Amino acid sequence: MTTGKLHHGAQILIAIILAVGALSTASSVFAPIALALLIIALVWPLQSHLQSFLPKLVALLISMTVVICAFFAFGSMIAWAFGRVGRWIVADAARFQLFYDQIIAWLDSHGIAIAGAWGDELSVGSILRLAQTVTGRLNSTMSFWVVVLVYVLLGLLEVDEFGARLRNMRNSAVREVVLPGFRETASKIRRYMLIRTLMSVVTGVLVWALVKLVGLPLAEEWGFIAFALNHIPFLGPLVATVFPTLFAVTQFDSWLAVISIFACLNLIQFFVGSYIEPRVAGKALAISPAIVLFSVFFWSYVWGIFGAFIGVSITIAVLTLCAQHASTAWLAEVFGSITKQPAEEKPVANNS
Repeated sequence: MTTGKLHHGAQILIAIILAVGALSTASSVFAPIALALLIIALVWPLQSHLQSFLPKLVALLISMTVVICAFFAFGSMIAWAFGRVGRWIVADAARFQLFYDQIIAWLDSHGIAIAGAWGDELSVGSILRLAQTVTGRLNSTMSFWVVVLVYVLLGLLEVDEFGARLRNMRNSAVREVVLPGFRETASKIRRYMLIRTLMSVVTGVLVWALVKLVGLPLAEEWGFIAFALNHIPFLGPLVATVFPTLFAVTQFDSWLAVISIFACLNLIQFFVGSYIEPRVAGKALAISPAIVLFSVFFWSYVWGIFGAFIGVSITIAVLTLCAQHASTAWLAEVFGSITKQPAEEKPVANNS
């Protein structure tokens, strides 16, 4: 019996490793599909409402127009914010180089020599080259978004038919798990993205107000960068805190002012992320912080920045589907806080 269990466990582990390898290797195929499914879950209520009084194709045209406008608006704002910061850094390259040289000299005086092996990699010129490389890669993502939009278009056309096929499945056990699981997953993802966006708006406004108050340049840009990066849990707020702090180092002569800005930025992130957001989200969306962090790192490793963005949504979907069946409900109970319902209101499919 023990040998059989070990053999079964080894098979599951091998299957997981192969699945992760396939997802990473074929990221150009799976990443657009995953992001398209997320967008479909967000847009479907609008599409369904429009279909109730408009022809399906007209409703689809309006929904796709909303999606495309949102893409271009968000992308344009990101390009504007990061572009403004980048141009400011280039214009003040001499000041950044002077600050870099001072740090190198201070480290050398304390016996920490990095000017040799790491000097070229950490120079201002290398940072500018890195920025140019990132800009070039951002331009190459246009093809990725085109594929995503095609999947969204086809997916919105198939939602009704797909739901009908699920309702007509002969396997009642699978139907009772999959159909309500998909509905609840879409509902939770919409709620999660709405709350995350609202909290990002609050974070961006507070960062803008702080930067404006202390007199640091580019207040609007730093506020929007904080708003955009806050959609990526843990890593996004960290980057949104570190970058303005490093920028402030070159703008203020007082280290006390720089430390104060850093402390206030972290206070904003902590107040919004650890106090306000959990109370707004409630227990239905509560996930273990360790699982959230793992989701961000894991999916960013598999799919890059898009994986970091949708990693928590994927985890919510997995835990929600696991909660629909008795054999996997323990995963949702251990790693997430799933709202319990009476057995008579929500039957759980058994293994038979």
